[in-house]
Amino acid sequence: MVKAIIFDLDDTLLWDQRSVKEAFAATCEAARDKYDLDPERLEEAVRKEATRLYQSYETYPFTQMIGINPFEGLWGNFLDEDDQFKQLAKVVPAYRKEAWVNGLKELGVDDPDFGEELAEQFPKERRKRPFIYEDTFTLLDQLHGHYQLLLLTNGSPDLQMTKLEITPEISPYFDHILISGAFGRGKPDPAIFEHALSLLGVSAEEALMVGDNLMTDILGANQAGIPSVWVNRHGKRAGEVKPVYEIKQLLELNELLTSIE
Repeated sequence: MVKAIIFDLDDTLLWDQRSVKEAFAATCEAARDKYDLDPERLEEAVRKEATRLYQSYETYPFTQMIGINPFEGLWGNFLDEDDQFKQLAKVVPAYRKEAWVNGLKELGVDDPDFGEELAEQFPKERRKRPFIYEDTFTLLDQLHGHYQLLLLTNGSPDLQMTKLEITPEISPYFDHILISGAFGRGKPDPAIFEHALSLLGVSAEEALMVGDNLMTDILGANQAGIPSVWVNRHGKRAGEVKPVYEIKQLLELNELLTSIE
C-alpha cells in the first residue's frame, strides 16, 4: 500500500524549462533592439557558451554531483554555507558575463559592457517568470491529507528555496523538503532516496517517486527499490533506464494510485 509520494520539483511540478526559455527570449530581445541580432540565434550561442564554460571550472564535478545545471548558474546566487557553494558563488559572476560576451561575439558583436548588462538582466527576467504546470495544484489538492508528501530536488538550497519563494503555493503541501545541496549528494545517488524514506518513516515499497528525469529521478528510485513513476509529457522513449510506471500528465497519477491499491 502506498503511504508516501516523493516528488521531483523542476519540470515535474515547476515548468523550469519554460521559465528559462522565456527569460532568454526577454533578455535576447534587448540585443535585437540594440544590434538587430536574431534573439533565437543569440540564445543558442549563449547556451552553448554557458555549457562549455561551466564544464571548464573546478566546481563542475561538484555541480554534477549535486545536480546544478549551467542555466541555473546563469541566475543563481548560491548563498549557501558549504565551502563548495562558496567557491561556486565566486565563479558565477565572471561565468555569467563571459557566457553572454562570448555569445555576442559568436554573432559578430564585441561589446563586453553590453554582455555584462545582459548577464545582469537574465537573472531578473528568470525571477519574474515562475511557471507551474496547470495540473500541479489540482493533483496536490487531491493527494494532500491522504498521503505523506516529500519534495526531493537536486540543487543549491539557496536557489531551490528561491524557486519555492517565487511560487509560495507549493511548499505548504509538503511534509518534508529535501534538497541535494543540503544533504551532500544528489539524485540518482540511492543515499538521498534512502534518507527521504527515513524522513517519511516508510519502506521503499510503501513509497512512489514521481519525476520527469530518467537519469536522476527514475534511475535513483530504481536503485533504492522505490517504485518509480516517469512523467513523460513529451512522448520520449525510455532507454536503458526503465520506469516501473509511466504517465503523460500529472493528473494520471490518481488513476495509477487507484490501480496500484
